[in-house]
Amino acid sequence: MLCHLLRLQGIDAVVVEARSRKYVEERVRAGVLEQGTVDLLNETGLGDRMRREGLLHHGIALRFSGRSHRIDFAGLTGKAVTVYGQQEVVKDLIGAALAAGSRVLFEVQDVSIHDLDSTTSTLRFRDKSGEPQEIVCDFIAGCDGFHGVCRPSIPAGALTIYEREYPFAWLGIVAQSPPISHELIYAHHERGFALFSLRSPQITRLYLQCAPNEDIAKWPDDRIWRELHHRLEGENMPKLVEGPVLQKGVTPMRSFVVAPMRFGRLLLAGDAAHIVPPTGAKGMNLAVADVRLLARALAEFYASGRTDRLDRYSEICLRRVWKAQRFSWWMTSLLHRFDSHGAFDQRVQLAELDYVTSSRAASSALAENYVGLPFEDG
Repeated sequence: MLCHLLRLQGIDAVVVEARSRKYVEERVRAGVLEQGTVDLLNETGLGDRMRREGLLHHGIALRFSGRSHRIDFAGLTGKAVTVYGQQEVVKDLIGAALAAGSRVLFEVQDVSIHDLDSTTSTLRFRDKSGEPQEIVCDFIAGCDGFHGVCRPSIPAGALTIYEREYPFAWLGIVAQSPPISHELIYAHHERGFALFSLRSPQITRLYLQCAPNEDIAKWPDDRIWRELHHRLEGENMPKLVEGPVLQKGVTPMRSFVVAPMRFGRLLLAGDAAHIVPPTGAKGMNLAVADVRLLARALAEFYASGRTDRLDRYSEICLRRVWKAQRFSWWMTSLLHRFDSHGAFDQRVQLAELDYVTSSRAASSALAENYVGLPFEDG
């Protein structure tokens, strides 16, 4: 996305990717797009397929005590979210980059970055054929995820790390099963959290709260479906339609932030700088907000030599990141079962759910955060 935004400003960028094109285009990832993300894709010429194939959601349901309660995004905020898989966004971006002649290098190896505190930086790697390569550049954008090489390349002591591990994980499946609802359903249940979502009129994505060290081998398909029936069904809820499970896995739950998001000529973005629990559907949207701001900061630098936005990049991004962390933490705390909770804590949790779904002010606060807070330009 950063490459695309820079190209529109006439700024040359090279994308260096460790995986194959096939891998990144086919790896199924969640894709709840905030209104601002949708608007940005449309404004920059990437929205055609999203508008045709994406699923527009005007609300979600919170389910607790055996009943569902709808949060009306459109009525409360005038906005919506769009379900369009992350891998589909990646396909559109790669297609646009290659069509425009941008350099996207797949299957690179042994990536290292150097001279971050100089006037230019250097990226070294081996290309697909194993040949050593070197790129000298003005800036390096660390968009390489939590396990990438960029953040660990920053000298020890330069970053402050904020982190929280949650005492549970999500067991998720992709199933060939017709959706029972056209909107997401978040369920609080005495057996643990569950989430119903959908990817298409034929494909559903479902999650169950589980132990953080859960052995997926102990969850055959029939056990997963039984547990989903327990946690999602009941009054004013249609029966789940079982179907072949196409994919399953366990996702740990964590919150992680590093500050600052810049060291010299290296600027971190997305999961390289911050991780949020998936409950609030913020991960990809935060990454898009990061690179939107970064592209504007770089455009300002190349147009005028000014560094105002570059100097404030980390500050502005982190303001949004911490608001998203707060919302994701709140949604996670609201909906999950905590083994440490006693009877008092459980009743307070139910009271909070009752308040959120019965108060227009509380529902509006949830809706405003879910559809996405306004972008900041600095």
